[in-house]
Amino acid sequence: MAKQFTMEDLKQRLQERQLKLTPQRQIVLRVFFEHPNQHLSAEDVHDILRDGQLEIGLATVYRSLELLAQLGILLKLEFGDGCSRYELNTSDPEHHQHHHLICTRCGRVQEFDDDMLEGLEKDIAEKSGFKIVDHQVKFFGICKECQAKE
Repeated sequence: MAKQFTMEDLKQRLQERQLKLTPQRQIVLRVFFEHPNQHLSAEDVHDILRDGQLEIGLATVYRSLELLAQLGILLKLEFGDGCSRYELNTSDPEHHQHHHLICTRCGRVQEFDDDMLEGLEKDIAEKSGFKIVDHQVKFFGICKECQAKE
């Protein structure tokens, strides 16, 4: 079951750390509400805000994204290209999050929801005594669109 975070969740998590819900933090989070299932970099968020006539500095966007990731509201993702991307954290702690297919030509990121690793995870836990709480899988390859161009 996917959890949808609200501004109230953000406010509560910030208050727990004696931090304020600034207008900048609100508008950065709102970008993710308005662009669900997208993997946005700080530059992407900054461009969206600028296109919407909202003036906010890129450094403020970076700081807001890092804080939202630390609070667990956003997930910080690395796809091997040196650029951090973020998405809303809708994962239920009892279930694994989705996985990603990354095109090495165009950089497109596609989500993949099938979780075929539960048996492997159970086997690893039994053999090692290691309590696995989550995993991430990234497949790198060439998307259909780039293959069609060849």
